Amino acid sequence: MSTVGDLTHLEPGQVIVFGGNRTTTVPEELGASFVAGDRLVVVDATGDLLHVPGAAWDGAIAAVDAASAAFDELRRCSDDQITDFFGAFADRLANDALMEGVREANAADVDRARTVGRHTGRLVLTSAMRADMVEGLRMWAAAGGDRSGEVRRYDHDGWSLTARRAPLGVVGFVFEGRPNVFADAAGVVRSGNTAVLRIGSDALGTARAIVRDAVAPALESVGLPSGTVTLLDDPTRASGWALFADGRLALAVARGSGEAVAQLGAVGRQSGVAVSLHGTGGAWMVAGDSADRDRFRAAVVNSLDRKVCNTLNVCAIPAHRDDLVAAFLAALDEAGERSGAEPVLHVEERAAALLPDNRVAAPIERTALGTEWEWDAAPEVSLVAVDDVAEAVELCNALSPRFVASLISDDVAEQQRFYDTVDAPFVGDGFTRWVDGQYALGTPELGLSNWQFGRLLARGAVLSGDSVHTVRYRATIRDEHLAR
Repeated sequence: MSTVGDLTHLEPGQVIVFGGNRTTTVPEELGASFVAGDRLVVVDATGDLLHVPGAAWDGAIAAVDAASAAFDELRRCSDDQITDFFGAFADRLANDALMEGVREANAADVDRARTVGRHTGRLVLTSAMRADMVEGLRMWAAAGGDRSGEVRRYDHDGWSLTARRAPLGVVGFVFEGRPNVFADAAGVVRSGNTAVLRIGSDALGTARAIVRDAVAPALESVGLPSGTVTLLDDPTRASGWALFADGRLALAVARGSGEAVAQLGAVGRQSGVAVSLHGTGGAWMVAGDSADRDRFRAAVVNSLDRKVCNTLNVCAIPAHRDDLVAAFLAALDEAGERSGAEPVLHVEERAAALLPDNRVAAPIERTALGTEWEWDAAPEVSLVAVDDVAEAVELCNALSPRFVASLISDDVAEQQRFYDTVDAPFVGDGFTRWVDGQYALGTPELGLSNWQFGRLLARGAVLSGDSVHTVRYRATIRDEHLAR
């Protein structure tokens, strides 16, 4: 009979089983640093050995404890209190005097990030970002709330059944270092859920100040439990692993890019937690045979105004449309002029042959077209030449994160074929930056999901606060003698 005990130490070279039939070994550094009270999370999909120090584990447990207790209390609070919370949160963010401490904390965060050479384009709490946060919160306040709203009704002889929405539970978030995530994540409260947020180190000071000066006072002023929105005050990756490994989460949301998001998703899934991931970003734009040159140029330049997940990343142009190549280069230069930085162009071999001799560009293999360019001021994009739209779709489906796809074409039939064949949740016929919950749907988003990790079950790729719910069934029996 097997025995169960606590893991108190690891030996370098120790064999660890994962995935049912595979093994890996403990590296020297992990063996030396692991002590009693720490946790080892083994990722079944990859064999990654994730070291979670005891303090990080305990911090995540405490944050979920607070959110779980708040979820139970929230069921006894009214929808009007939740509405008032959003209004109070928005009012405090809009108050210049109250936000002075937040501005100071953000300036310190930006200075630290610049000192270590980090990008700060999305870290700066600009007046526009702040206005967007306030607008989003006011949207939730104006939306009202009915946490038990009817989804569908079924009438039968002698009885009826209603399907009704119900809150889901505790939602865990791991965000990149952006100050506006609190306004985004607070949306889950609209549908009666609670949230635990772990934010990147770059914006942690700003996050602490927002909690202190806006979130906590807003919750207190309307009588909602303090754990309704909880900051996991630990910027380490280990705290994110610990959070997603907590099976009490109803949903785990990861926003960021690359392997870190995939790893978090794997931890959540193997812990039995539903996950919503947005890993690699970057939009693809395809020019059709009939693409109008001016429309194409406008779509390119307006898709490169700043670097976010829906920014143009790869552009595919028919090799025989020299005029579109010129239009693309002109748009790229205009985007660079707008941002005050020299743009960076990557070209695969066939596209390189279409450039003017004096155009500076970095070569890229076709197989690397899935790379998301993380730029701050200087627009960065890849160019690929194709025979036709069908070839561009094949490349997009094979190499992209299957996220945003746009076709510039005047051919209605070509547009329909593009929509039918491209494997992406967001498809359009112009600039790519429309992909945003608040901009497109009038609903602040918690996150966007690409199809890099597969299609989503029964929901769109915009995750918003009002979509985080479950369904309950309530029967009303009119015939007292009803039986089966």
